[in-house]
Amino acid sequence: MPTPADRSPDSSLAFLREGYRFIGTRCDRYGSDIFTTRLLLTPTICLRGRPAAELFYDPERFVRAGAMPKRAQRTLTGVGGVQGLDGPAHADRKAMFMSLMTPTAVRRLGQLFADEWRARIAVWEGSGVVGLYDEVGRILTRAVCAWAGVPLAERDVVRRTDELHAMIDGPAALGPRHWRGLLARRRGERWAGELVRRVRSGALPVPADAALRVIAEHRDARGRQLPRRIAAVELLNVLRPTVAVDRYVVFAALALHDHPLWRQRVRAGDDVTECFVQEVRRIYPFFPVAAARVRRSFDWQGHHFPRGRRVLLDLYGTDHHPDVWSEPERFHPERFTGWRDDAYGFVPQGGGEHLGGHRCAGEWLTIELMKQAVTLLTTAMRYEVPPQDLALDLGRMPTLPPSGFQITDVRRTA
Repeated sequence: MPTPADRSPDSSLAFLREGYRFIGTRCDRYGSDIFTTRLLLTPTICLRGRPAAELFYDPERFVRAGAMPKRAQRTLTGVGGVQGLDGPAHADRKAMFMSLMTPTAVRRLGQLFADEWRARIAVWEGSGVVGLYDEVGRILTRAVCAWAGVPLAERDVVRRTDELHAMIDGPAALGPRHWRGLLARRRGERWAGELVRRVRSGALPVPADAALRVIAEHRDARGRQLPRRIAAVELLNVLRPTVAVDRYVVFAALALHDHPLWRQRVRAGDDVTECFVQEVRRIYPFFPVAAARVRRSFDWQGHHFPRGRRVLLDLYGTDHHPDVWSEPERFHPERFTGWRDDAYGFVPQGGGEHLGGHRCAGEWLTIELMKQAVTLLTTAMRYEVPPQDLALDLGRMPTLPPSGFQITDVRRTA
């Protein structure tokens, strides 16, 4: 069967307009989980579904080098970061990141986050309207900087949070949003690079297991330190994705608001909370796609993949695929009761092998932070949700309720 082809000579504007639905809409239209198109004038193969994800994360068939558009590298990930590496270079860099993700370190970040949140509740009381997105972003910035060994003065919290937000917000945008992302990336790399320089010179003492020191002092298999700019990129690849969890926290608050019975249920214990968190990660939009290039030409299920062709895996579409998930548009945390990890059917932060593959290194941190947030929202405070626009625009990447999820009448609980 020939591979369906999108009719437009270039679908870039349609992709920006339709966002998370772009690939899924066309797969439904063509009755196929694979089709070809052109994005930024580049021939591209688009995929969704579990078999497609299993194919996509085969390192013998795909590479990451040159797959991500430059506009995304110059805002979101940084040029030269782990996301664009392959083979031994990727394995070495990924191992550096995974060395930071011990169970003890994950719990420590969760506790720092919870402590910062509890301290802010006293400020929110009597403050009128509280914007949860902005507040949680700043809480996460404080917490991850303390965890990573990054000094951060209180007067700089808002500025650094805004810069990290701009990097996250910029790659799929046109005009001012993208320009803000470019500027934030340049400022962030200068800041992170200076921190690396100070650690290497001995001017900034940092605990041996803190991310800043681990990255600053990392040496590859040939004994070479990372160039300072690359070390800065990788430090931001710890800070930025952690702050991006504020979107998932807002989605968790939205789910609690839309499904109020779960406010009581998540108090029952850790297992129930984890099921709730996993369903939030599945059903709400986070990363829209992952990108790769074909290592060498091959055929798969009757479709041809030419060498060097860019391939996009629809993460959102795979997490909503009816062949993988029954009633995929229904919020149903019970589906994760007794669930065992599926590296290809559940891919909100990428899929495949966790320790050495291209799956997000910070996934365990994400789950811990979300569990802490859900516990705090349901046990540490009471609040009201005033009328506001909570609709999610799936044409905007990354998306968020326009109001940022506002709460009022915050009160501490015993």
